[in-house]
Amino acid sequence: MKFEILTIFPESLNSYFNCSILDRAQKNKLISINTHDIREQTTDKRRTVDDTPYGGGPGMVLQIEPVYKTLKKVYKKKNKNTRVILMSPRGQTLNQNEVKRLSKYKRIILIAGHYEAIDARIDNFIDEKISLGNFVLTGGELAAACVVDSVARLIPGVVGKQESVEEESFSEYDKKTTEFNIEFPQYTRPEEFKGYKVPDVLLSGHHGEIKKWRDKQTKFRK
Repeated sequence: MKFEILTIFPESLNSYFNCSILDRAQKNKLISINTHDIREQTTDKRRTVDDTPYGGGPGMVLQIEPVYKTLKKVYKKKNKNTRVILMSPRGQTLNQNEVKRLSKYKRIILIAGHYEAIDARIDNFIDEKISLGNFVLTGGELAAACVVDSVARLIPGVVGKQESVEEESFSEYDKKTTEFNIEFPQYTRPEEFKGYKVPDVLLSGHHGEIKKWRDKQTKFRK
């Protein structure tokens, strides 16, 4: 799986992608993550990427030309194995079903906006929009990183044990109630901490009873 992120702040993502599971997955060539600086496609000395919005109003808007040029540099010919996504509050809210859908592609290109917005004409050159939820970030970089992280961990081999992916929160979905599962509580050593003990059933070694307890503890929510 290949991930490409278009941003004006590529350095903001490096530390996260270069540690832990994502770093190991890249070194093992299970995934690749590349950032592309939109400023490199500007033509003036100040490397200007934004301007005031037509019609007035506060904030600055990312210009369409440098974003488009960066996209064309990365994605020269449209194909069914690639998905171009704009991180936007106007997009579909990300959930685990959407993550599973995206994991079927071979390449995902994410456009991370900044400032007030991106010139809306970018809509003509993307496949879809995705939002993390009903809140606002200072830029789309964190949102893009969340998409990369959530999709990458579904790629076989990225997470050490496949069972970890299959049995975790949001791995089950009820179409009738449109609810996802929330995984049961987990415990590890020590058995007692400041008077708080691990539930006896988890220490029993009785796998059938443990499963019953975990099933009972599992919750569902929209």
